[in-house]
Amino acid sequence: MATETARPAARLALSDRKKLTVLGLATLALIALFMVIQGSGMWSYVLPRRGAKILAIVLAGGSIAAATVIFQTITQNRILTPSIIGIDSLYMLVQTAIVFFLGAAHPAVQNPGLNFLLAAGAMILFSVAAHRIFFGVARANIYVLLLLGIVCGTFFQSIASFLSVLIDPNEFLVVQSRMFASFNRVKTELLAVSWAAAGLVALYLARYVKYLDVLALGREHAINLGIEFHKVVRDLLIAVFVLISISTALVGPITFLGLIVANVAYQLLDTYRRLPIIGASILVSFVALVGGQLLVERVFVFSTTLSVIINFAGGVYFLYLLLKERATW
Repeated sequence: MATETARPAARLALSDRKKLTVLGLATLALIALFMVIQGSGMWSYVLPRRGAKILAIVLAGGSIAAATVIFQTITQNRILTPSIIGIDSLYMLVQTAIVFFLGAAHPAVQNPGLNFLLAAGAMILFSVAAHRIFFGVARANIYVLLLLGIVCGTFFQSIASFLSVLIDPNEFLVVQSRMFASFNRVKTELLAVSWAAAGLVALYLARYVKYLDVLALGREHAINLGIEFHKVVRDLLIAVFVLISISTALVGPITFLGLIVANVAYQLLDTYRRLPIIGASILVSFVALVGGQLLVERVFVFSTTLSVIINFAGGVYFLYLLLKERATW
């Protein structure tokens, strides 16, 4: 009897399934519109290029959304994102240092594949190093790792700003173009590598999804329910950092995207289960990115960048969340 009564509770509510369906249909409609709008019949030229942008959007949006929900589940804080450990700042430091020391004409700048490997490699190495130091030596609260990330991020940003002041003004334009996420400079060969790497990480994460609902209860409850807390959190964090590193190296930093889509998913779905929330946040990220790219190309005519729109909306939404949390104190 207990099993029979537990089954309906395990299912996703009908209203939530309808919301996920609407998000899925909205995503497909926006993608279809993006692919065909103002095609002018030149489909052999238009479709491959727009298709590459869609693949980059799906990869970046899905990676950031899933990584943010998992990260917030681990930290039990809905206003934190994985970027807090300084990955975005390290990305900008790498781009600035390459141009400063090697020059804008160096293959490390001009070759997309080499630049991707350098940026992604540096971010992953930093994440693994911070991760190993924290879990191998400190064995401290998760917020110690966040504090370490904030300090490192500020340090990276300070060095990048210092190098930017000294750099040649003409070469600084190259650095400036890397400060904002762009889906227009993504190369097909980078997409193949990124999708392969993200796919491996997704397969790695699949076996840990069942632990997320328990982790959301907190450290003490997770341990009491038999979860190897340090091991699971350690493995989840390294996967989260790798996903963020791949998406950032591919398209550039989009600081507030994860914050927006994760919290919108929390508000949309009336469930504690993390898997549907991850799915909803991924779909919301697709809607936000594809819709934002349409605005950038068709309304603003490339006079601004997608990351500026996302970061502006995210900054406003972040202030709203802070004020909302303050009202409950």
